[in-house]
Amino acid sequence: MELGHNDNNNLTLSKFESMLKTNHVLFFDSEEFENIIHHYLNLGKIALAKKAIKLGLDQHPTSVNLKLFKVEVYVFEDKLTDANDLLDELYSIDPMNEEIYIQKANIFSKKDNHIKAIEVLKQALELTDDVIDLYSLIGMEYLFLDQFENAKINFMKCLESDTEDYSALYNIIYCFEYLNENEEAITYLNLFLDKNPYSEVAWHQLGIQYYALKKNKKALAAFDFAIISDDTFVGAYIERGKVLEKLGRYEDAIENYTLTLTLDDPTSFALLHIGYCYEKLGNDELALQYYDRTVHEDPLLDKGWIAITKFYNRRKNYQRALYFINKAINIDSENVTYWKLYSQINQRLSFFEEAERGFKKTLELGNYELNTWLSRGDLLIKLGEPDAAIDNFEQAVEFHPDTAELEYRLAGLYLALNESNKAEFHLKNAFKLNEDYSFILEELFPEVYHMVSVQSLIKQNSK
Repeated sequence: MELGHNDNNNLTLSKFESMLKTNHVLFFDSEEFENIIHHYLNLGKIALAKKAIKLGLDQHPTSVNLKLFKVEVYVFEDKLTDANDLLDELYSIDPMNEEIYIQKANIFSKKDNHIKAIEVLKQALELTDDVIDLYSLIGMEYLFLDQFENAKINFMKCLESDTEDYSALYNIIYCFEYLNENEEAITYLNLFLDKNPYSEVAWHQLGIQYYALKKNKKALAAFDFAIISDDTFVGAYIERGKVLEKLGRYEDAIENYTLTLTLDDPTSFALLHIGYCYEKLGNDELALQYYDRTVHEDPLLDKGWIAITKFYNRRKNYQRALYFINKAINIDSENVTYWKLYSQINQRLSFFEEAERGFKKTLELGNYELNTWLSRGDLLIKLGEPDAAIDNFEQAVEFHPDTAELEYRLAGLYLALNESNKAEFHLKNAFKLNEDYSFILEELFPEVYHMVSVQSLIKQNSK
């Protein structure tokens, strides 16, 4: 039994902790020890739980329940052999104890033998009338095996026994969503709501399913019922705000998001979306105010920094945009989107070396989009670094073979370096892929494009 907050339990705990400080051994019955151990395990205080187990077994050496707590700690510490040996001993004493089977299954699960874990848990089902936790554990094992249909069936059994087991309901919906069964999820939730019409969680989940299917009016109605069932349900107001925002009802969306700020601690999601809505309404001052609050509330939320940077970008206030994207990079220097924005802003400010550095960093972080290679290479051409540009484009060809934009650039670079054989090779490839992109040569390499020899080469390859 879990330790509660009543006076007797608090007194027992105080008495135990006082005993630890004084080394004066006091007597506790086995149930008191179980409560104490359960309390410490729930708090993650493993050392204190182990002390309580040791003292408990000193006073009650035959207690199966205390030994089961010892098994639980062994499993937590990954001492699976010790746990298994002790379980075998307990099985010989009390073979009908379902907790022994649960811990056996836990060991199999830790060893990634989920099929065996399920077998053992099904044996435990035959030994108890309290089946909810067992069905939940079986469902989780099926999730580990990616057997979502079987997982769903077992979580449904949990919900049949306890209609307020919301963790089971969330897991059922997770299975439906993974199987792309939104319509089936809606059918299930409607049947559940017929019997449990005031389940705010079920209404909330129903709204999410309708929203996923772009049935926005039905989604709104579901979220309304969730709020009627519980007018302090922050998640329902958030989701309702998302639907209203999608429908372009920005003032109504703001009202819903703002309500969440009064019901609970402000979330960066709500603050950010209030900012989006105000920007859509043309209220730049309030939009900025909420974007600022977003990045102060959660400096690690990239969407906040991106929103405020793009806000200034759209208004061509590039210096201010650069200020904020630099702040973002200082917080998270591994964010690809930050570096792409950094490069684009520097390019608009004609800070070409900084822009090239940003695109290079973007590539180093694994963003191999064609546009990134092209942007970086064009900057290297502009900076007078043809060899680096060639190296960049040749790497790009490995990721984007048969791409005319790359072939024309390589042809132009080799023409500029008087390497006619390589230039002709890439020029042939380029014309074969797309003649319409030949303007790239004129735009990027005007000094060589109009040379007679180059025009002759172009004419030969364009036939």
